[in-house]
Amino acid sequence: MASNPDRPRNLRPADLAREHGLSAQAVRNYEQDGFLPPAERTPTGYRIYTELHAAALRTFLALVRAYGHRTAGAIMNALHDGRTDDALTAVHRGHGQLLRDRETLTAVRAAVGHLTAATAPGDPGDPLPRTIGELAHRLRLTPATLRAWEAAGILRPARDPATGYRLFDASDVRDADLAHLLRRGGYRLADIAAVVEQIRTAGGTSALAAALAGWQQRLTDRGLAMLKASAHLHNYLAL
Repeated sequence: MASNPDRPRNLRPADLAREHGLSAQAVRNYEQDGFLPPAERTPTGYRIYTELHAAALRTFLALVRAYGHRTAGAIMNALHDGRTDDALTAVHRGHGQLLRDRETLTAVRAAVGHLTAATAPGDPGDPLPRTIGELAHRLRLTPATLRAWEAAGILRPARDPATGYRLFDASDVRDADLAHLLRRGGYRLADIAAVVEQIRTAGGTSALAAALAGWQQRLTDRGLAMLKASAHLHNYLAL
């Protein structure tokens, strides 16, 4: 007798797990967390999964690669709770963040020219060194953040011999501008310190160019992952 193509195919946790190199327990955990729809059970208590669960797992894992585990889980939870608009809002927030990151990268690239050609201390274009409060106000940061950047080696302000207060000259302002932009792009302080040191010691931009290229590639990869996740999400909603 021929099989009925409309009849749902029963799958085990191991069947779903094998496609993605996961453990069967991971699949069960995803169901427990609401990332997969609830599974029916056999009289002996074994879970019965279907192609719907397989599609949910593919969608969740694609969302993880695009938006991270937390957002992916929130999207799947919202879908399974019937809160489709909440799920779409989370997706749109992810796209909004990607756009802001792209704009930040554009700003960094536009700033490279003048960042690497900072005026020397005492130049008439910037006659007075800035205090930590003045620089923090300019960047809309806290003085504590600038002190943390100094501890990481990103900033090296001079000290007023009379008061001991930090004094930031034009090159310090350049380094702070660059650090601020790269931090918004998700770079660690140690990585930023390496880029700043390269510019500080050699005046070259090779390290910065490599950093920006890596940043660009990560944004491209994330954008492509979002497109793939959207396709899976659309297919899952259609089911």
